[in-house]
Amino acid sequence: MRIAIIADLHANLEATTMVFKEIDRRKPDKVFCLGDLAGYNTQPNEVIDILREREIPTVMGNHDAAVCGIEDPWFFRNAAKKAIQWQMDILRDDNREWLSKAAEQIVFKNVYLGVHGSPRSRDDYITDWLDAMRQLEFLNGRNISVCFFGHSHRASFLSERGPEQSVSAGAIHELNPQNRYFINPGAVGQPRDRDPRAAFGLFDLEALTFEFCRVEYDIDACAKKVMKAGLPRELAKRLSKGA
Repeated sequence: MRIAIIADLHANLEATTMVFKEIDRRKPDKVFCLGDLAGYNTQPNEVIDILREREIPTVMGNHDAAVCGIEDPWFFRNAAKKAIQWQMDILRDDNREWLSKAAEQIVFKNVYLGVHGSPRSRDDYITDWLDAMRQLEFLNGRNISVCFFGHSHRASFLSERGPEQSVSAGAIHELNPQNRYFINPGAVGQPRDRDPRAAFGLFDLEALTFEFCRVEYDIDACAKKVMKAGLPRELAKRLSKGA
């Protein structure tokens, strides 16, 4: 059984479309989403519609919670807050209702956990090995061997029994069943690891491997929509930088 893991789509229809085109080509058995369908870009309805039509299990991200009015985005940076406020006006009621019912966490096959930020909170960032190790206490007492997370927008492979391993497009990492891992597939809609291509991951449950995948998409088209909507210029510019 193979599972595609996606995260941080952020209303980027161009990236989302190309990621699903590649996922369909690779034909996994299941797709899971680690949240943040909303925020930063201009097409939250179209992105949400894709996941709804495909009936993809989805975790609620912090931008999702904000655009639904569940959390106040007071702590967001100014550009992110402006995008949320703009999206609150255009988000359809049916999509707001669907998004507001997204799960806090997803557990599959009893031992694999999907979260947005961390096992403790969707607002936590896991950016390095030490961050991951601080989260182990929230897995203690649970039979969880792998925690998949998003939120940092950086592809990451973090092992309990070793330092952070470098990741690159096409890299396939083997998992030891006696170990625990924190894995971020990278961001679909706004990567921040200096690779502007849309990211996702493929988890093979039988082989116990995780593959980091990247796909090209029309960055200029997405950026032009951001500018046309009157959103902050920095949101458009960072797409091509992967930062």
